[in-house]
Amino acid sequence: MNLTNSKQLFQHAQQIIPGGVNSPVRAFKNVGGTPPFIRHAKGAYLFDEDGNQYIDYVNSWGPMILGHAYEPVIAAIREKVSGSSSFGAPTALENKMADLIIGMVPHIEMIRMVNSGTEACMSAIRLARGYTGKNKFIKFEGCYHGHADMFLVNAGSGVATLHIQQVPGVPEAVAQDTLTAPYNNLTKVEELVAAYPDEMAAIIVEPVAGNMGCVLPNNGFLKGLRKICDDHHILLIFDEVMTGFRLAQGGAQELFGIKADLVTFGKIIGGGMPVGAFAGPKEIMEHIAPAGKVYQAGTLSGNPIAMTAGYALLKALHDNPGIYTRLEEKATYLEKGLKEAIGSEGILNQVNRCGSMMSVFFTEYPVTDFVSSSGANNELFKNFFHGMLDQGIYLPPSSFESWFISDALTTEDLDKTINASKIAAEKAKS
Repeated sequence: MNLTNSKQLFQHAQQIIPGGVNSPVRAFKNVGGTPPFIRHAKGAYLFDEDGNQYIDYVNSWGPMILGHAYEPVIAAIREKVSGSSSFGAPTALENKMADLIIGMVPHIEMIRMVNSGTEACMSAIRLARGYTGKNKFIKFEGCYHGHADMFLVNAGSGVATLHIQQVPGVPEAVAQDTLTAPYNNLTKVEELVAAYPDEMAAIIVEPVAGNMGCVLPNNGFLKGLRKICDDHHILLIFDEVMTGFRLAQGGAQELFGIKADLVTFGKIIGGGMPVGAFAGPKEIMEHIAPAGKVYQAGTLSGNPIAMTAGYALLKALHDNPGIYTRLEEKATYLEKGLKEAIGSEGILNQVNRCGSMMSVFFTEYPVTDFVSSSGANNELFKNFFHGMLDQGIYLPPSSFESWFISDALTTEDLDKTINASKIAAEKAKS
C-alpha cells in the first residue's frame, strides 16, 4: 500500500507536534509503521492522503455509529453554523438535548454538558466528593476515564499502549486517593472499602471496558458493585463515554438493568464533535454550581454546533430502535467469521464482544481483566494489524482499544473483513 504522502506528513508533524499526533495512540507506536493521514470519510469508509480506501472499525473511537458524514448530522451542522459557531450564552437547543437524553437514559433527571469525556469524568468525581464529603474513590486496572491526574493510575488506553507505569506530573498527593482493583474482582473492592470505611466517595467503572480491549463484566459484577455502594453510602459512577447510546438507547444501565448514581457521556452525544456530559438525579446534580457549591464551568460547554450534531444523531437512534438490532446482527456475523477465519490458521484467539463493541485477543485464555488482556500475544497482534491494513481494513492500532461497528457496514464489507483476517492471520504467524 502506497503511503508516500502520509509518510511526508508524519515526518513534518513530528517536527511541530509532540510525537507527530494530537492524541498518543494515533502515532502507531505500539504497532510500528506510518499512520495513514485521513483526508475524508463517508459511510463505512476512510480515504487517506494517498487515495487509499479503508473499511473503518475505529469510527472516530466510537461516535460514528451510523457511519461517517451521516447526512442528517451534516445537514444540521450546515444549517446551524450559519448562525455562528458559539455564543457563550444559553440556547433552546441545550434544553432539547437535555430533554432527549433524559428521556432515553434511565435513572437520570438532570445533565450538565461539558467538552470531553475526560472533563465529564473528572467533574463526576468532584461532584461525588462534594456530595458525600469524602475523597477516596475506586477505579479498575485497565479502565481509562480520561487524562485528569487522579485517573492516570493503572490506566488503560494510550497509557497502557505506551507502557507508562507512572505518569510524570501526577502528584503523589493526588494519586493516593485513587484506589485500584482488578476488573471483575468484587473481593478486592470489598477489601478496599473495608480498609477505608468512612473515606470512599465513589466507585467509577466502565460497565463494559473498552480501554484494555473490549472486556465484558462477569455475571454479577455490576450488581455486586451496586450492592457494595448501597451498603456503604458510596456513589456508583458508570463511565458510559463509550457504551452510552451504543449498547442500547439507554446505554449499559438499560442493557444490564443496573442503576448508576452518576453517568458520564461523550463520543456519540456529539455526533463527531468534541463533547461530553455527566448526569444523575436532581438530589445529586443540584450540588453543581450555580445551583450548588461544587464548581464546574466551561466556555464552550453546550456549544451549538456540538449540540446540533449530537441531537441529530441521538434523534436518529431514538426514532429508529431497529438500528440496535441491525448492529447486533452485523457484529454477531463478524464475530463468528473472525473466530473461524483466524482459528482456521491454527491461531488461538478470543473474540470479546458486547453489542457493537469488539476486540480480538491472540491468547488461549479468556480475557476478563487487564492482566489477561496484557497477557495476549502483542507481537502477533502487530503483524495481524498490518496485514489487515495492507488489505484496506482500518483497525485500532493497539490491542488495548475496542473495535467499533457502524450501521453503515454492509454484508460485503463484513465478508471482506473476514476474508482479510484469514490472510492476515496466515502472514502474522510466519
